[in-house]
Amino acid sequence: MPNHNSNAGYRAERSCVVCKKKIDRDQLLKFFILRDKVVFDIANCLSCSKRYICHNQQCLEGLSKWRKKKRTKHR
Repeated sequence: MPNHNSNAGYRAERSCVVCKKKIDRDQLLKFFILRDKVVFDIANCLSCSKRYICHNQQCLEGLSKWRKKKRTKHR
C-alpha cells in the first residue's frame, strides 16, 4: 500500500491553451513567446515560463487565433 503523502506515480497534467483539455505534460508540445513570436521547445531544455498545446491539427491551426486574442487582450 503506497504512502498517501508521497508523490509516487504522480503524472503532471497541463491544459492545452486552445482546446483547454487536460493531458499529461509529456504528451503536449511546449512553447513560449519570445519577442512576440511563438518558439517551440522541442528538446525541453529551456527554463522559462512555457505554455502547452496538443499535437492535433485543430489545436495547431487554432494557435494563431489564440495569439491574436491574447495580444488584443493585453493591449
